[in-house]
Amino acid sequence: MGRLKGAAYGPGTFFVMPCVDNCVRVDLRTVSFDVPPQEVLTKDSVTVSVDAVVYYRIKEPLNAVIKIANYSHSTRLLAASTLRTVLGTRNLAEILSERETISHTMQTSLDEATEPWGVKVERVEIKDVRLPVQLQRAMATEAEAAREARAKVIAAEGEMLASRALKEASDVISTSPAALQLRYLQTLSNISAEKNSTIIFPLPVEFLTPFFNRSSSSQIEGQGNGTESGEQGCAGRLTTRPHVHSNGNVATK
Repeated sequence: MGRLKGAAYGPGTFFVMPCVDNCVRVDLRTVSFDVPPQEVLTKDSVTVSVDAVVYYRIKEPLNAVIKIANYSHSTRLLAASTLRTVLGTRNLAEILSERETISHTMQTSLDEATEPWGVKVERVEIKDVRLPVQLQRAMATEAEAAREARAKVIAAEGEMLASRALKEASDVISTSPAALQLRYLQTLSNISAEKNSTIIFPLPVEFLTPFFNRSSSSQIEGQGNGTESGEQGCAGRLTTRPHVHSNGNVATK
């Protein structure tokens, strides 16, 4: 007759008066439901579609029956509105990278709101975040550009280290002729191991140095002789140059 009779009964056998008592069964097990995809405008003005799943159970059966008409439907509506509220305060990067934090925030907010109803929200999970197609393409292009930039930086660092190592090796080899000859023999050994039909033997520059010095000295001597002969020729021409006197007579020297 509209009055609560005692406390909630547990499992077992109990008496119910027909047409007078109304018995309401409450499931105390953990129940889950899906939050439909919600169109959310993020803090940085990006529209995303997000859905979630909520796990809850009845903690106080009397409150779940007396203080609210339909605790299941009310919890579903509250979960959808809480999802939109929480995501509206985050930007897109935070939504994609901080799902656990967002889930914990939603679980705390729902648990506080449903506590007077005797409902205990145990867990909230973000299932999927759907982005617009154009935004997905833009993010893919940005990620690819970032990967290419990192690859170029790594390649440049490798080239720098390799050039330093080559410089140090060249300095060591230049101070030791024996090391240069050993390197030369090692190169020949590597070439012969590849089963090549033609082998080119590089000639060290030191063998050609005397020839270069001899050719340079001969060129210098040739230039000197040419200069002397040119001076003599000029002198000879000067001896036969005519000289004009002031009286109009021509004389040769």
